Amino acid sequence: MSESENGQNSEFLPQKDFFRIGEVSRLTATKAFVLRYWETEFPMLEPVKSPKGHRLYRREDVQTVLEIRRLLYDEGFTIAGARRHLKEHEGHGGGTNGNGAAEAGVQGETVGEFASLSLPAHASAGDPLPTISRKVLLDLRDALRAFLTLLETE
Repeated sequence: MSESENGQNSEFLPQKDFFRIGEVSRLTATKAFVLRYWETEFPMLEPVKSPKGHRLYRREDVQTVLEIRRLLYDEGFTIAGARRHLKEHEGHGGGTNGNGAAEAGVQGETVGEFASLSLPAHASAGDPLPTISRKVLLDLRDALRAFLTLLETE
C-alpha cells in the first residue's frame, strides 16, 4: 500500500527500511499493545521478526498501520469492516478515497441505493456513487427508528 493510496504522507518517516514496534507506536500514535492486536486481526500486517524475536515493521507495514488507523478511527469501520475493505483494495492498485463506507454489509453497492437519492447537482449519472459515512448512516437509522416509534404509538 503506497502513501498515495491511503492519503498518508510518509515524509515524516525516517529514511530506513525497518522500524521497531516502539517507533511505529510513536510515529502512528498507536499503542504497542494495539499494534500487536492488529497483527492478529489483519493478515496483511505481518512484521518480520529479528533473530532476537523483536518485531520489525517495514515501511509498507507502517503505511498499513496508518491506513488501519484511518479506517477504524476516522471512518468508523469495525475491525471486520476494515479487514474486508483492505482485502478488497489489496493489489487493486487503487486505494481508498477517504470516504469509507460502514461495515456490516454496507458496501458501495448498497449505499448507492440511498446515495442516488441525494446526488449533488454537479454529479452525473456516469460518476461513481458517493459513499455515506458511518455517522450519517447511524443518524439516519436513529431518525427512522424515531419515526417508527411515532407510527407505532398512533
